[in-house]
Amino acid sequence: MPRTLIWIYTCLLCALVAACSVPEEVKTPDVAGLSTTLAALGPDVSNDEAQRVAAIAYSYSQQLAVEYNVTDSALIHNAKVNQGLRPRGLCWHWAHDLEARLTAENLQSLQIHRAIANAYNLRIEHSTVILSSKGAAMEDGVVLDPWRYGGNLFWAPVELDTRYEWVPRQKVFDDKAARENRS
Repeated sequence: MPRTLIWIYTCLLCALVAACSVPEEVKTPDVAGLSTTLAALGPDVSNDEAQRVAAIAYSYSQQLAVEYNVTDSALIHNAKVNQGLRPRGLCWHWAHDLEARLTAENLQSLQIHRAIANAYNLRIEHSTVILSSKGAAMEDGVVLDPWRYGGNLFWAPVELDTRYEWVPRQKVFDDKAARENRS
């Protein structure tokens, strides 16, 4: 194999590994930071509820990683799920399970939203949970994404999550249904 091809494959492999690595700041749970950010979503957000949700988001993400037997990056784990080597662990599994767990908390001051990114382009669709203050728009909330780093919870205000452009899940479903009806 020519040296140029070896060099190109090596660069691609390094880029893939770098893209799949977990940033150091995500490896250490920041329950207090997430709690403070959630509480700051609005004056009616309960500090106790924000603290409870932050603790659950971190602990449940880790629990799901164990249940899903995550041993690789998110994309490699997806491939294993799609090949039948793992039963769960696609992004929508994480989002569904986290949503169900948070719904069980009967939240009073925080609202759960589901969102999808990349539904309108050629990239792989990605699903997540977003929390806002009760009655607020999803865009004013905080992304909770346990899939992105394989159970190491990523969170950020929606406007600061520049990696994805989040769209309400129901809008994506409605748009897909409308396209199918036109076909």
